[in-house]
Amino acid sequence: MAEAEFLETPNGRRLAYHRFSGRRTGVVFLGGLRSDMTGTKAVHLEAWARRSGREFLRFDYSGHGQSSGEFTDGCIGDWAEDAVVAITALTEDPVILVGSSMGGWISLLVAKAMPERVAGLVTIAAAPDFTEDGMWSDWSDDQRKACMEDGQVALPSEYGDDMIITKRMIEDGREHLILREPLAVNVPVRMLQGTADEDVPMDVALRILEHIDGHDIRLELVKGADHRFSEPDCLDTITRSVEEVLLHA
Repeated sequence: MAEAEFLETPNGRRLAYHRFSGRRTGVVFLGGLRSDMTGTKAVHLEAWARRSGREFLRFDYSGHGQSSGEFTDGCIGDWAEDAVVAITALTEDPVILVGSSMGGWISLLVAKAMPERVAGLVTIAAAPDFTEDGMWSDWSDDQRKACMEDGQVALPSEYGDDMIITKRMIEDGREHLILREPLAVNVPVRMLQGTADEDVPMDVALRILEHIDGHDIRLELVKGADHRFSEPDCLDTITRSVEEVLLHA
């Protein structure tokens, strides 16, 4: 695999990325919390893009993968800013955003911040507002107290070491909530959701579907798929959805 390239951002962060030049409209993959650009879905999409001759970008947010910084120093606002900078500097013309889990939240923030650069969205187990609705609201009083008084709380994770969630991440997340006010997304949107997802339940996808306003928004439920959404049939569903959005973009 080729070595990653690096983008120096105006705020001093160093973002690792892989970019493939090809036909436009291009596709940009936005990963989830604590994931990186070497994950199954990102690599699968790049392979599809190369076969299709389609422009493609995958990158690591700051504090993730090969990019600079520590995870515990980051927050939703930082990672959304990373996405805006990467898309602006490394792509041309409007692109299709493919956002997985937290990347679904990031993709909606990008679509809101720079709608002229977004031609369509594909979300996979999108998790907008998860810091408030999926963490803070579910925490015990002790966990909330630890976060506010100690500055962080450790959450067990089935994906590896405990996940450290900081006070800054919670407070910054409240500045970037998108399900509290009207949200128009005037491009094709395909939302994918597994019925066996224990991290982002189906009611989140239904809430997003009900909330966002647009002319071409569809939700596809995949029975038995979990949060990883990385089984071969799930990967095929992702690429099919990207191809469908490209046809309507």
